[in-house]
Amino acid sequence: MRLISRTMLLAAALTLPLAATVQGQSDTPYERHLNARQGYMDVLAFNIGTLGGMARGNIDYDAEAAQTAADNLAAMSGVNTRPFWPEGSDNAALGDATRALPAIWEDPEGFGEAWMAYRTAASDMAEAAGGGLDALRGAMGPLGSSCGSCHEDFRQSDD
Repeated sequence: MRLISRTMLLAAALTLPLAATVQGQSDTPYERHLNARQGYMDVLAFNIGTLGGMARGNIDYDAEAAQTAADNLAAMSGVNTRPFWPEGSDNAALGDATRALPAIWEDPEGFGEAWMAYRTAASDMAEAAGGGLDALRGAMGPLGSSCGSCHEDFRQSDD
């Protein structure tokens, strides 16, 4: 069952760029790239929200739902997102269309390291999430830290 879910999620995630291409070109440079990466991040946020809600007690712990969300994160972390990030698609070039900072392109090694930290944390969460609320909570800290550190360095703050 988990293999089918991962396969279906991965197939869906890989179609994001295709769906953006099918919609056609627009007047905004890189709009299809922005749509793909923002949609990708929305999927991550949805699943992290499920896990975070359980960890905080806002959502009742459900081992199957936790495992599904964690498996989704792990599968999504394996998607090659490089096509989503063409040079010139940062907020300095495109303004309010994106919150991606130029630091992504100025420090590609740092961005890659941050992404690898997320992949590791997502994998660790997939190992822990279905094993009980305490296990989920234990994996939530590193997952949240990996997301937060990348956003701190590579995404314009909400403030």
